[in-house]
Amino acid sequence: MTKSMNRNKNLFMLVSFLLWFPQFMYVPTLSPYMEHTGIPYSFIGIILGSYGLTQLLFRLPIGITSDIIKLRKPFILFGMFISMLSCFIFLTMDGAGWLLFARALAGLAAASWVAFTVLYPIYFSEDKVHVAMGSISFIVVLAQFLGMSFSGYIVEAWGWKAPFWIGSVFSVIGWGLAFFIYEPKNKKVSEPMRVKGLIHIIREASLLKVSLLSILAHSIIFSTMFGFTSTFALQAGFEASEITWIVAAFMVPHAIATLFMGNIIIPRLGEGKSLMAAFMLVTISTVLIPFAQLKSLFLINQGLQGFSLGMIFPLLLGMSIQSIQPAKRATAMGAYQSIYAIGIFVGPFLVGIVNSQFGISSGFYFAGGFGLVATLLVIIWYREKIFTRLSIKNKESKKHHAI
Repeated sequence: MTKSMNRNKNLFMLVSFLLWFPQFMYVPTLSPYMEHTGIPYSFIGIILGSYGLTQLLFRLPIGITSDIIKLRKPFILFGMFISMLSCFIFLTMDGAGWLLFARALAGLAAASWVAFTVLYPIYFSEDKVHVAMGSISFIVVLAQFLGMSFSGYIVEAWGWKAPFWIGSVFSVIGWGLAFFIYEPKNKKVSEPMRVKGLIHIIREASLLKVSLLSILAHSIIFSTMFGFTSTFALQAGFEASEITWIVAAFMVPHAIATLFMGNIIIPRLGEGKSLMAAFMLVTISTVLIPFAQLKSLFLINQGLQGFSLGMIFPLLLGMSIQSIQPAKRATAMGAYQSIYAIGIFVGPFLVGIVNSQFGISSGFYFAGGFGLVATLLVIIWYREKIFTRLSIKNKESKKHHAI
């Protein structure tokens, strides 16, 4: 049974990797590619933001439907297929409209992640939610890192379309493997989600607070590392092949942070202090990006930003569902991921406008403002003992579940 469960975990992690790897193959070069084709910063921001808009629209419906039918795997298969379709459109079509459509489809594929994040913890015991979320977050970060690391080299060697070729191939493989994912059969009759119950979940105070912090964090990362950082770096003197170093400087500390959160950082600092420190660091590092003119300083600053964001995401992901009943967690996760998708859309959209009006450096100052707001919110809520009550509620929930 243990060997079988380990195989299920390994296959699930591989499929998760293959959802994100193709999508992030082209992320570092997408903004420069669009600039190269003559698309203005304001419309680049719209294209980048469309990735978040489709997540905003579809993540909650996917979570609700998944809870109603008590199945996650069909949505995983759907997400893998849409990811594959997105890569094919990027590869075969040209023009701003097609780029917008393809990136919006990539967001729809990402919306299926709600099903991934609810199914994977089933392979773990109830008291290992943070560990499960840390593990799956690491897989996401690994896929992002490996996908983004080589895109600069690939573009320099084979042209702008090469990352889309490679992404298409891996998408096909991932879609095929997804059919073999194991999902335990639930023989209980499913109850339809009532509007009253949905409103109750969405209005959960802890979920809303965590979601707001996640909006701000996603606004930062999709405006910088997954948005305009590579464009700024190329203008500052980096070569296309050196994007690999920028990605590595960000993603390696980012991955390390996701592994350390559940087992080391949270037990020592607690949720509130961990978030406070992380948001302070990400604010400072984001604002410093335009000042890091030397390549070495730029890379060090990337590492600081990557580590701080790597602390934030798995922590917020675990906090979003730890006080929610297991039967409603897909809906809660869908609500959480739909709400934070606002940041994936609004962040690049606003920063694109700021860049067009005041220059690309000003966009990083603007993005740093998101981190400052988040830091102040965490300080206020920490003083109100919000995170303490959330932890106590989670422990009581686990105790009741054990009884």
